[in-house]
Amino acid sequence: MNPGGNYAVMRSMRRDSALSKRPLRKGTAKRVVAFARPYRLELILFLVIIVLDALIGVATPVLAGRVVNEITSHGAVRVVAWTAVVIAGLAVVDAGLSLAQRWYSARIGEGLIFDMRTGVFNHVQRMPLAFFTRTQTGALVSRLNGDVLGAQQAFTSTLSGLVSNVVSLVFTAAVMFTLSWQITLLALVLLPVFVLPVRRIGTQLQAITRESYGLNASMNTTMTERFNVSGALLVKLFGNAGDESESFRARASRVRDIGIRSAMYGRTLFAALSLVASLAQALVYGLGGYYALTGQLSTGTVVTLALLLSRLYGPLMALSNARVDVMSALVSFDRVFEVLDLAPMIDDAPDAVPIDPQAATVTFDNVWFSYPSAQEVSLASLEDVAVLDQTPTQDVLRGVDFTAQAGQMVALVGPSGAGKTTISQLVPRIYDVRSGAVRVGGQDVRSVTQQSLRNAIGVVSQDAHLFHDTIASNLRYAKPAATDAELWEALRAANIGDKIAELPDRLDTVVGDRGYRLSGGEKQRIAIARLLLKAPRIVILDEATAHLDSESERAVQEALAVALRGRTSLVIAHRLSTIRAADQVLVIDDGRIVESGTHEELLRRGRLYAELYRTQFAASETTGESGDVSRV
Repeated sequence: MNPGGNYAVMRSMRRDSALSKRPLRKGTAKRVVAFARPYRLELILFLVIIVLDALIGVATPVLAGRVVNEITSHGAVRVVAWTAVVIAGLAVVDAGLSLAQRWYSARIGEGLIFDMRTGVFNHVQRMPLAFFTRTQTGALVSRLNGDVLGAQQAFTSTLSGLVSNVVSLVFTAAVMFTLSWQITLLALVLLPVFVLPVRRIGTQLQAITRESYGLNASMNTTMTERFNVSGALLVKLFGNAGDESESFRARASRVRDIGIRSAMYGRTLFAALSLVASLAQALVYGLGGYYALTGQLSTGTVVTLALLLSRLYGPLMALSNARVDVMSALVSFDRVFEVLDLAPMIDDAPDAVPIDPQAATVTFDNVWFSYPSAQEVSLASLEDVAVLDQTPTQDVLRGVDFTAQAGQMVALVGPSGAGKTTISQLVPRIYDVRSGAVRVGGQDVRSVTQQSLRNAIGVVSQDAHLFHDTIASNLRYAKPAATDAELWEALRAANIGDKIAELPDRLDTVVGDRGYRLSGGEKQRIAIARLLLKAPRIVILDEATAHLDSESERAVQEALAVALRGRTSLVIAHRLSTIRAADQVLVIDDGRIVESGTHEELLRRGRLYAELYRTQFAASETTGESGDVSRV
């Protein structure tokens, strides 16, 4: 039997037949062809090699039959010898073609994987932040892994299998009918005996395979959530390790049982195919032997028919499921294209120019803003929902006007959810305004290149993110060419240099997942050092000292004093000391600036700021400690 054909049958049976009914978006097939255009020469050579390999597969049994005929008829030794040499030569050529086929398959497949992965990765990097807040990370990673691999198979295993099986089937059937149409028809009579049970078993196999995929996905999600630092800590704090293990064990045991059933279904299919092929061969030998003994066929022809029969059933079975194979590959492409077709909301204008290197003022001009709807930034398949959220978005900012002059510190205060963080995200163009304009150095941020804009702005948030890498690598994320001396200078300026110097690995210390090997204050100071390396003219602080103990806060505040010196800064105020140092305090409420002025001026007015001060700062002022204004 042809092992490649058997594998193709098993693989097809494991795929969900619903794929053949899934509607594809118009033009998907054309886009697939266009996507493969850079590899058209390799594809042509690949297909030529497949055809030649199939022809050799048919020619070898025919030559073997000729040898048998020469032997049984006591023919010439020279003919037998030369035929054997030709068979050996074809075997050598076939081995070479097999290597060439594998090389072209790998060249095309890995090239497509590279193109699609880099294309999707680059595209996703351009998506707005709202895309990531709505999308399941695992589902997105699946597009870069599972679906990309599925699409790659369209031009390797699916295409090669389809062409190889068609060519092999056509030539094999043609030669067999030429040799004996009666025996060929008799051999094919048994085909329905195999196909009907296979369809039934295939339906069962598809159902348990779908369940297996779902359970595996569920286990992967569980492991991802429980094995990160935050998840592991939560499980330990609530003492639920036993419950988690039991839940995981139940799903894993079901996967085990499914694996056993799946293995038995697969073996049953393989055994059924082998049995039917063996029965067909028995018929060939029986009827062929009768024809040979009665002089209607030669012995060599009977042997040729028997050998060719083994190359007939595998391709027939594989081609019976070719539609599912093709649809599976097209669906994978369609899922990749689905992500690529989701247009990024934030993009450089065609005539975008670099921002003025000296730009240091920040101006909000009658800014109105609402967060993008699900339809604008997301896909139902990436959220794992049937239909995207239809709830209309509400205005978060309503006519915001202010200017932060070069070198000024502007503090943003107000109740939770007032819009402070939203204001800070519009400056580096994490989102675009709905109306009005945000200007940096007098230039509308939508008219400058994103790279130059973000080079001019530095941000430190309350949860500074560090990659699972060394301290040096995390710092050089801001300035890849920075020397060790520059790193140490930034660390000392951020009031963390002495601490890093005491570590055994110093700059080569790995900080762990999201920097969890460091304390909160240490993480913040490393983030400030990273900002100092970047040396932006504009700094945004989003509650950078929130959730810190008094000692860590003091160290971070000292580092921030260095970081803000001579720079324009927008600070979401968390401490009273920050507000008092601000050149201007903006009080935000319900998306509007309801008050502005200095700390003393706002207190004298006795309005919302004075109320916030009385409820949140009175005690801290008398004790000399910093207080909490608000949190977004």
